[in-house]
Amino acid sequence: MDEVSDLEELVMPVLDKYIPQYSDVFYTGTVLLLIVLISGLIHFVLHRVVITWVGGRAKGDRRIWRKAFFERKLFSRVALMLQGIIIYIQAGIWLEADGNLLPIIQTVAHIWILLYGMLSLFSLLDALLDIFQHQPSMRNFPLRGIFQGLKLVASIFIGLLVISTLIGKSPLILLSGLGAMTAILMLVFKDPILGLVAGIQLSANNMLTVDDWLEMPKYGADGAVIDIGLTTVKVRNWDNTITTIPTYALISDSFKNWRGMSESGGRRLKRSLLIDSSSVHFLQESDLERLRRGRLLAPYLDEKVKEVTEHNQTQQLDLSSLVNGRRLTNIGTFRVYLTTLLKQHPFIHQNMIIMVRQLEQTPNGIPMEIYAFTNTTKWLDYEAIQGDIFDHIFAVLPEFGLRAHQAPTGYDLRSLAREPLQRQA
Repeated sequence: MDEVSDLEELVMPVLDKYIPQYSDVFYTGTVLLLIVLISGLIHFVLHRVVITWVGGRAKGDRRIWRKAFFERKLFSRVALMLQGIIIYIQAGIWLEADGNLLPIIQTVAHIWILLYGMLSLFSLLDALLDIFQHQPSMRNFPLRGIFQGLKLVASIFIGLLVISTLIGKSPLILLSGLGAMTAILMLVFKDPILGLVAGIQLSANNMLTVDDWLEMPKYGADGAVIDIGLTTVKVRNWDNTITTIPTYALISDSFKNWRGMSESGGRRLKRSLLIDSSSVHFLQESDLERLRRGRLLAPYLDEKVKEVTEHNQTQQLDLSSLVNGRRLTNIGTFRVYLTTLLKQHPFIHQNMIIMVRQLEQTPNGIPMEIYAFTNTTKWLDYEAIQGDIFDHIFAVLPEFGLRAHQAPTGYDLRSLAREPLQRQA
């Protein structure tokens, strides 16, 4: 190079005159010292002046992109990459092309540039991920998995370039040899490839996003999604344990996403009450008079009693037999009461299904199922509403002459055993 020739023409005659036996060594040491001094000065300017100033501006700036770029060390890594480029250029300028030191310095600088270029790309992707996570419209995309896939591809590519630099061969030669290694690479990177494809499918079909309530019993997952990565999805269960699920398993296996429930604004209340079948009977006049005092039942009873009375009079039936005519039952009236109660309840969603139904009788009694939706999806509020409704139901059962079924307990058996003793006494 002309610069090298000019420097040699200026320095070498002086060195050959005074220290001819050490002129080459002294010249090389001088060039290395010059490279170190210039690199040190550039390092000081970039890291102590420029990056410090940028960092101060970023901390006081409310714009998320400035803060994200600085916290992810993007500027410092780019600065280190620039330092490697400057050293590479300086070595080409000051050192002789036919010397032994130039290839070594340029090889190290080349690897330095590649590694910090890769790290700069990682910092850029991490900063972009932080920025996109603050955008509600971008939360449906599995950006973390996509960015991790880009990092993996970049790492493989940079690794090939580093190897080609060390062996002094073109990277095309290494790339041409990858065809024979395709099967091995597919086996080694099977999970990342499947995870990347699964992440794209999850995003395209809007199947899962961060903060969704995911339930997947096969993997013991029941909680909120906290991270969707390239190879795993992390779920924080309701007991605060963390479950990791392979990303591709969300495509190959079935799972339940409760997001629809959260977006609908109503959470289903589906619970049965077992009624003792021996407590079911027809309502007598005294029962009707007592139940008419209830605000919710009075209009129904007045209308229903009138309808039943007219029907029985029209048919001229002998009502002394219970098998003749129509009569009101306590369990049917109780079912109507529960339906009316739910339709007037302030915390039941009135635009969704409200139903009280009698299920098939079991050895444990007659199931009376409450099927409705609360007007909140919050867990604590939902449980409180459900508890209040069934507290009232259990307390009001005796008013209808009904009993909740329960298996005999030890207390019941001891009471039966005490009765003959009390009679003998």
